[in-house]
Amino acid sequence: MAKKKVKALFLFSGGLDSLLGVKILEKQGIKVDLIFFKSYFFSPDQARQSARDNKLKLKVIDISEEQLAIVKSPRHGYGKAINPCLDCHALMLQQARQIMSEGGYNFVATGEVLGQRPMSQSKERLKLVEKESGLQGFLVRPLSAKVMQITIPEKQGLIDRQKLEGISGRSRKQQLVLARKFKLVNYPTPAGGCLLTDLEFARRLKGLLSKKKKISPSDIELLKLGRHYWEGKNKIVVGREEAENKKLVKLAEVGDTLLTIKKVAGPTTLIRSYGTSKSASAQAIKKARQLTQQHAPRARGKEIDFREKKI
Repeated sequence: MAKKKVKALFLFSGGLDSLLGVKILEKQGIKVDLIFFKSYFFSPDQARQSARDNKLKLKVIDISEEQLAIVKSPRHGYGKAINPCLDCHALMLQQARQIMSEGGYNFVATGEVLGQRPMSQSKERLKLVEKESGLQGFLVRPLSAKVMQITIPEKQGLIDRQKLEGISGRSRKQQLVLARKFKLVNYPTPAGGCLLTDLEFARRLKGLLSKKKKISPSDIELLKLGRHYWEGKNKIVVGREEAENKKLVKLAEVGDTLLTIKKVAGPTTLIRSYGTSKSASAQAIKKARQLTQQHAPRARGKEIDFREKKI
């Protein structure tokens, strides 16, 4: 009887560590399926591009609502901004555990490196998220396996531990050596991909959550654009360039007001009410006009007319 194929479910970010983890497992003849968990706060674009460049298949799963609930009330608190990294990590691994069970996978794997991020990838914290996800013993980290506790798939002989790596710390020298070994040429440079770690975005999100507890996808997309101001419970967003102006028009919802200057080039401004009334207040409209003129150099100090459109 033919030996049953070993199957791994890999949480793929698209970066070098993920690519190396996949290659290390594939070299042992393991079938590796890639998944990416997208949300309001991180995009799958880089992972998709990396998968295409390296001829890998990638499945994208949306966890936006589940992650938003965690952002509002994280069990383990926030990082420097509004990033509940431990809770988000545990959430993704919980989702992966369910897929592993339903899909007949032998284990879940990631490209994590012990100690690469001191706050979230210490040995204690990696153990913590593994425990909270319910994946104890079935979470394999190929790049750091030799400096971590042996896993059940290794004990079962499904993986050869001697062919895994023992990388730890923030240096990437060993990863670059492996990249040359596997002849990897198309991989993105390390970068923070989660908006929740961005201090300015975090400030905007905190402000929004203080005004409205139940926020929509459109509310979150709005946080990614323009210059932001509040007038009471009215959010005023002033576009910074033409592409943003167009996006603001597309994001406008019933009750919103769009403001532009007639006959003079300038920004598009969106006003959204988070109060009991869906319409922007007169004071918010007045402030929005002032801000729109202020951010239109050709209109400053002049008598101008506005184009106002209520959606």
